[in-house]
Amino acid sequence: MSVDHATVRKIASLARIAVTDDQVEAMVPELNNILGWIEQLGEVDTSAVQPMTAVIPNVLRLRDDVVTDGDVRDAVLKNAPQAEQGFFTVPKVIE
Repeated sequence: MSVDHATVRKIASLARIAVTDDQVEAMVPELNNILGWIEQLGEVDTSAVQPMTAVIPNVLRLRDDVVTDGDVRDAVLKNAPQAEQGFFTVPKVIE
């Protein structure tokens, strides 16, 4: 696949980027080089490579899921401007 002047102009139009004729001239070979690199990457055999999410092994440091501070609803609602039946009361937004 190769990129020509019309393709660059169409991409610029879709991206809503104003480009001059000189910029289009400069972008054509650059985009063709990028597409060439992508084609080279497609030729690499990755069948023996395991999928990964990062280049270094990440191990999550987990902590015990223990409730350390609870049963403070009354203290929290004390700061609320308005509360009813143990919940925050907010003004109606949608009619």
